[in-house]
Amino acid sequence: MCCFSKSVDVVADTNIFARASKDGRQFLVYSMQFGAEHDLAMILPIPTPKGSAEDAVKFISLKKYEAFFDDLRKGFPIQKGRGPKKEPMLGGLGAALPVVEVGDFIASFVPAVKDFARLDEKFRLPEGVWVKLPQYKEFGFAVFKLKKPEKDLSKVHPMAFEFPRADKKVLFFPTVHIHDGTVSEKADFDHSLFCQVEGNGLMAWDESAQLAESFVKVKEAHGIVDGNAHVYRKVMKGEFENKDILV
Repeated sequence: MCCFSKSVDVVADTNIFARASKDGRQFLVYSMQFGAEHDLAMILPIPTPKGSAEDAVKFISLKKYEAFFDDLRKGFPIQKGRGPKKEPMLGGLGAALPVVEVGDFIASFVPAVKDFARLDEKFRLPEGVWVKLPQYKEFGFAVFKLKKPEKDLSKVHPMAFEFPRADKKVLFFPTVHIHDGTVSEKADFDHSLFCQVEGNGLMAWDESAQLAESFVKVKEAHGIVDGNAHVYRKVMKGEFENKDILV
């Protein structure tokens, strides 16, 4: 879900990487370019088990690997790549949620919708939005505080984390759009989705010609990418049904 706590002027060049990790967990890496007039938070709903602990999500800094998605695109040479501080989240009602410094971001895991009351109001969605999204009733949420861009369009370094999955057989891509507090049936996508899967791969996705170790700096990715496996890619540009992608 490309979901922001306040209005944004533009969001473009969204990239998401997903891979299963140990013990039924999943890695997720997210980046985009955006323009906004205020500090705000990006909120990513994630299908965590109900009752997950506040420290169930492990945030991973990729500040030193800003070219993560640039390198992933090198595995698909037919399509050339395109060009694209810290403040605490103050607690609201109840005890403040733990926050983590991860690269240029302040991040927090919100275990359930009700726990947004424990974040400062400017980092929440408008009241009533979650009622329109009942599919997220049992979800948790990864929240990243973003600074107002210094220029019209700002590219942030990749946001990365590992989370426990409610369904250990499914890779989850958060692609539902909420940019202004409203939820539409269709949305404009400018997304490149990347993943690594076990087995015979994905028939409807592009497959890298080589193993990931030949185009990704595996050590700098902190275990997120399996260097001995191929990478799969799905490009979504244009208008699509406004929903998350499951693999």
